[in-house]
Amino acid sequence: MKKIIFFTALLLLHTACTRYPEADEVIIGKIWTANEKQPWAEAMAIAGDTILAVGTRNEILKYRGKHTRLYETSSEHLIVPGFIDCHTHFVDGGFALASVQLRDAKTPREFIQRIADFARTQPKGTWITNGDWDHENWGGELPSRFWIDSVTSEHPVWINRLDGHMALANTAALKYSGITDKVKDVQGGTIVRDKSGRLTGIFKDNAMSLVRVPPPTPQQEDAALQAAMDFVASHGVTSVHNMSGYLETFERAHRQGLLKTRIYAGMMLSDWKLLADKIQQQGRGDAWLRIGTLKEFVDGSLGSHTAAFFKPYTDAPNDSGFFVIKEDELYKRIKSADSAGLQIMTHAIGDKAIHVLLNIYERVANENGHRDRRFRIEHAQHIHPADIPRFAKLQVIASMQPYHAIDDGRWAEKVIGYERCKTTYAFRSLLDAGATVAFGSDWFVAPPVPLYGIYAAVTRSTLDEKNPDGWVPEQKISVEEALKAYTIHAAYAAFEENLKGSLAAGKLADYVVLEKNIFEIPASEIRQVNVLRTVVGGKVVFEKAAY
Repeated sequence: MKKIIFFTALLLLHTACTRYPEADEVIIGKIWTANEKQPWAEAMAIAGDTILAVGTRNEILKYRGKHTRLYETSSEHLIVPGFIDCHTHFVDGGFALASVQLRDAKTPREFIQRIADFARTQPKGTWITNGDWDHENWGGELPSRFWIDSVTSEHPVWINRLDGHMALANTAALKYSGITDKVKDVQGGTIVRDKSGRLTGIFKDNAMSLVRVPPPTPQQEDAALQAAMDFVASHGVTSVHNMSGYLETFERAHRQGLLKTRIYAGMMLSDWKLLADKIQQQGRGDAWLRIGTLKEFVDGSLGSHTAAFFKPYTDAPNDSGFFVIKEDELYKRIKSADSAGLQIMTHAIGDKAIHVLLNIYERVANENGHRDRRFRIEHAQHIHPADIPRFAKLQVIASMQPYHAIDDGRWAEKVIGYERCKTTYAFRSLLDAGATVAFGSDWFVAPPVPLYGIYAAVTRSTLDEKNPDGWVPEQKISVEEALKAYTIHAAYAAFEENLKGSLAAGKLADYVVLEKNIFEIPASEIRQVNVLRTVVGGKVVFEKAAY
């Protein structure tokens, strides 16, 4: 009898010592964690903004207490870590939501009509901006101010192509900016003129700075940020990397407790000293808003014929693109910023631009010494085959946007030919070479919808549906590889892999519930899957109605 009492006392003592903390919420369902040590789970416990535990249903139910909320999903649903969009122009995306929508205008007539219709809804004198037009939709002819002057006489217009590397000004915008036909050409940019020398209104890359658009008010910026956060939350995005700008807008929202999307932000590379001083004075931030990154451009874009290639464009034999910054200046800026411990993420699209940038990264790393710097190449679209292994060798992150592949794939071969397209958006080749690939959208340029990006990376089926088996199909990757690029690898690209990017004990409680298990459905259906619930820091920021 004494032995029984003794062992009972030991059991009670053990139970008391292993009491589980009470969770605020227990989530039960099929969970893909992005954690290599535990890729799949049945349940997850959350306390505050942090994950307590991830495991089997029985293991996690031990965290259920008197006040714990129980959230159980259907067997056909899938729970994944919150998506991280590695490349956004976030507030600009918010502004674009409320502007004229030209992305899918199929003809010049439709392009003009949409602008006319939108202009009628705006007060006289209001600027019409954004737009995101794509001249490839109607065969490649660039729009002209003469198309739209008659329908926008009372509104200055400055509408960009969807890649952001060229834009169209109407005559009213040119007059406001003091630009005449006598304007001089700009290095690293193009001013398009007609046969008689008149401005068409098209400005490319560095030349775009000539057009002066009045800056938005802080109130307009705040509204655009809120619209952007609401929009991406509905698509499962819990964190974004903002390429540059609007830092004061983010800080203002953070002070007011209004952020519902986590933001990794910074400045342009030329402002590296300002960012370094800011970090020294106030640190790098917290889990909601972090700073430390710098953005630069090497070249332009494929669609604008301003991406820098070794060989000429197939459809323009005298044109091989150009650099928007001198190589020696790019090197000086990168070396200085790197010596200050800042992260550098540089836009490079053409094979020559990528090659030169890799050379500079390698040189700077050798000169400044070993450290965990995580250089990034943004887009890395058209890589020379010999440079693919260098991403892994130099530990350079390929920050890519898979939606561009199924968009540009409609017309890229016409522009650079079949051979160069073999290593265009080379997801498979980069992963096989051991490189880290992180995904994003480039919003406003492309939709900030990770499920579209996953669909694009897995199927490579172009938007015109002319490549059902995939454009350059050898560059397809798996669903899991694409998910990792939007989660744990995206977190790594911002030095945040210990904080987010996977569902594991101690990490932030950022997760998404998908309508269907994208591992099990046909890949062609992935882009049609709805986000049912988006949670950031344990708080629901989006939930689909009637769900």
